[in-house]
Amino acid sequence: MNEAPQTVSSVAILSTGDEVVEGRTVDTNAAYIADRAARLGLNVVAQLTVGDYPERLEWAWRTALGQADVVISTGGLGPTADDLTNETLARVAGVRLVLDEEQAERIRQIFQSLGRPMPDNNLRQAMLPDGAEIIANGLGTAPGYRLVVPSAQRHPVAIVLPGVPREMKPMMEESVEPWLGARLGGGRCVVSRTFQTFGMSESAVDEALEGLIDPEEGRVAFRASFPQISVRLTVIGEEAEAHSRLRLLGDRIAERLGPALYAEGDDATMEAVVGNLLRTRGLRLATAESCTGGLIGNRITDVPGSSDYYVGGVVAYSNSLKQSLLGVSKTTLAMFGAVSEETAIEMASGARKATGAELAVATTGIAGPTGGTVEKPVGTVAIALASAGSGGDGDESVQSKTYRLWGTRDWVKVLTSQVALDWVRRHLLGLDPLESNFGRRVTRRTRG
Repeated sequence: MNEAPQTVSSVAILSTGDEVVEGRTVDTNAAYIADRAARLGLNVVAQLTVGDYPERLEWAWRTALGQADVVISTGGLGPTADDLTNETLARVAGVRLVLDEEQAERIRQIFQSLGRPMPDNNLRQAMLPDGAEIIANGLGTAPGYRLVVPSAQRHPVAIVLPGVPREMKPMMEESVEPWLGARLGGGRCVVSRTFQTFGMSESAVDEALEGLIDPEEGRVAFRASFPQISVRLTVIGEEAEAHSRLRLLGDRIAERLGPALYAEGDDATMEAVVGNLLRTRGLRLATAESCTGGLIGNRITDVPGSSDYYVGGVVAYSNSLKQSLLGVSKTTLAMFGAVSEETAIEMASGARKATGAELAVATTGIAGPTGGTVEKPVGTVAIALASAGSGGDGDESVQSKTYRLWGTRDWVKVLTSQVALDWVRRHLLGLDPLESNFGRRVTRRTRG
């Protein structure tokens, strides 16, 4: 039997299924696999998506195998007639399909444990290309596998995974990634740091970091994942040296990003950062929301333990509730309107006083798609932050600003919530919340 290559450096990704090609299902698998492969330092050379037709599948497999050391495919492993991955790959590899008795018995046991009769066609999932090495699927009936595919001067490897993300992801992380990592070659170690930024556009972040890192030292990649911009630094080398270089270069990036950098880590969120800062400083936060409809409070309470620092919030969509619950004056609403810094200031101040929190943030705006005017177009948002002063006896400081945001209704709401949370973060770090670049700066007042 042909042996797998001792080292691998390139990966192609193949997604199968008519539902993916026709747009009925969004292909999140390819993006996930590409991201995981890139983290290992592998070169992702291509992503192919193809429907459930034998000739198209065969073309896609031959094309992908001709481009990369490893091809990772998802989909086409079900029991129905349109699931053609196994038979197509066997044909491309020039091997026959054989029944894997161990996998057949495993499938039978799954149905038995569910108390359901097993349709005969489920055994198609155990008909695998001869020579396949099983990749265990702990959450479904379809086994994954690796198969060395003969080629002219090399032996690329096909890695076949189910298309269901909840099945595919554990298989990728627990089996595929360790196998790939062991074959990077040259004693290489691939390490990375991810920086989460907010308040700068992708082009501005790129410009800020231009020329900072020598490509021979490390690779810098950007990812716009609304509403933040992620920067990933990847370093490849001998383990101790790679970690040392990563630390040095990463610190250089962090310094250059400055206040726009709010966290490190792939899964770091603004609300978790804000929560940690509030807990560390022993402060409590309240929210007063109009256009965001409770989204800020929802994000805060998504973080476990948020009751330590979040006292609660008021969603005051109507003017009458702004008056009765938050103490916004009728005169303010009449003179300046609900979407104004004056109203946002009174909302924040009212929320802080009503709850006894040391901090309160307020939002009011026009999320669209209707409701805008020439003076206040869709996307106009006012934000205010009220904080207890050190003088006692109701001493309070309030900052406010008007923004002209963009996008759909959902985008405006999410972006507003991110800006509001960033205001709290900046305030807690001793930075000026008004220094963000999203809108014009208008500081209204400081109450003492």
